[in-house]
Amino acid sequence: MSSPIRIHPQNSKIFEFRGQPLVLLTATEHYGAVMNRPFRYDRYLADAAEKGMTLTRLFMLFRELQTPINPYSTCKPETPDYIAPFERTGAGFGRALDGEPKFDLDRPNAEFFERLHGFLSAASDHGIIVEVVLFSNTYNDTVWGMNPLNPANNINGLDEMKWQEYMSRRHANLWQRQVAHTQKIVSECNQYDNVIFEICNEPIDILGGDNPNADEINEWLSALIQVVRDTEANLPNKHLVAGQEAWKFEGWNQFSDLSFQGMDYNVVNMHPLPNTIYNGRGYELGQFMSKQLRLRELRDYGLATYQEHKPLNQDEDNIASQYKDYDGWTIHRKRAWTTLLTGGHYDYIDFSIAPYLETGTPDSSRYVRTWFSHLSKFIHALDLVNARPLPEIVKSAPPNTLDVAFGVLGEQIVVYLADERELTSAGQLPQGDPPPGAGEPIRGQLVIDLPQGRYDVAMFDPKTGLYSPSITIEGGADTSIHLPEFIHDIAVSVSVHRSGA
Repeated sequence: MSSPIRIHPQNSKIFEFRGQPLVLLTATEHYGAVMNRPFRYDRYLADAAEKGMTLTRLFMLFRELQTPINPYSTCKPETPDYIAPFERTGAGFGRALDGEPKFDLDRPNAEFFERLHGFLSAASDHGIIVEVVLFSNTYNDTVWGMNPLNPANNINGLDEMKWQEYMSRRHANLWQRQVAHTQKIVSECNQYDNVIFEICNEPIDILGGDNPNADEINEWLSALIQVVRDTEANLPNKHLVAGQEAWKFEGWNQFSDLSFQGMDYNVVNMHPLPNTIYNGRGYELGQFMSKQLRLRELRDYGLATYQEHKPLNQDEDNIASQYKDYDGWTIHRKRAWTTLLTGGHYDYIDFSIAPYLETGTPDSSRYVRTWFSHLSKFIHALDLVNARPLPEIVKSAPPNTLDVAFGVLGEQIVVYLADERELTSAGQLPQGDPPPGAGEPIRGQLVIDLPQGRYDVAMFDPKTGLYSPSITIEGGADTSIHLPEFIHDIAVSVSVHRSGA
């Protein structure tokens, strides 16, 4: 096996995988693919690879109930179809809260690990990175009631406890089980080169009473990072660890400085949310499932954190995921382009994928999944090792557009222009937002500063994946490029002219 995916030695904002630079991008995520028995992960992974996806995400110990807003997620299996890492007991041990036999935490479930290895192996064959998520917030009594580590669901004598205490070391016997689970998963995954570990999904500090606060949750997270490191110390491979610091649910105070600067993460995962805070400033990245666009804030957060040495993954973007329609998919296309061209990585949950619909619907395949395929091919054709965000080169752009510039100055640059106007149907549009009118034609000039020289300019359509014929221009300060009329977004590719090309 080749060495596992690693931070690129020449550019700490991207990855190196099997000798090639890599950006993580997915519109599939499907974190319940192993736990949900009917889900045919081979079909899912084959389609993801065909669409140019480079990432998927996989939960190891989490399960939730169906909800009206999202009833069919792979993380919401019907009870008889739920496959946990632990075997259930036979008769005589009582029933878990889901009505099935209780779990025995001392007996690994062979079916779970067979599916886990099958999934990781198939993903490896397709060149897809798998973010293996060890734990998740349990959120409320109902979700905690479905967790195998809930004492009501197993025969192993764990302490009675509030669900809020799950992300802490307050209960020694629970902590020992969490350590054992981490060691088992990490050991099983060690042989694969396409794995990144995430410690915990959404480690939220639920304020009130004597619940664990952010400092206590961060101590738990740091201890688990060390368990991963210690487990792999004597194993052949060492894998990257991703995650984020604890954040406060009340007021959406999602801090990120400690994630970048103080905790032993290799990769920072941030969920795009309101009031995502870095260096004292809050960035309004959009309300959960609101259909908000928020491109300018998303761009500015990416640019602000680019100075940090760790990659930023905009993880599990759910801004419009419940809207399985053209408008929702267009929002995520724009957010994906904006994130990648500020040097980040992007993960959107495509909820058109579900058991028995592992390749999505015809419309999602035609639109968002094909759009992401175009983006993946486009971004990986650039000189990713040397490319950087270039916010200073754009002097002016058409009204109502957001500009994102990226590339190698004097060689090849890309300026992505997107209509940043919000849809009138987007929720909670505060005063001061760009005016409504998203989707109306945009026309005008792009003015950029270029080094002196001759350049070939071509337009790229993110919807079709096609380039226009190129023209040759003279560069210099205040270079003006006439734009064709476009709707929603366009990418302008500017490459140094090669004689005889």
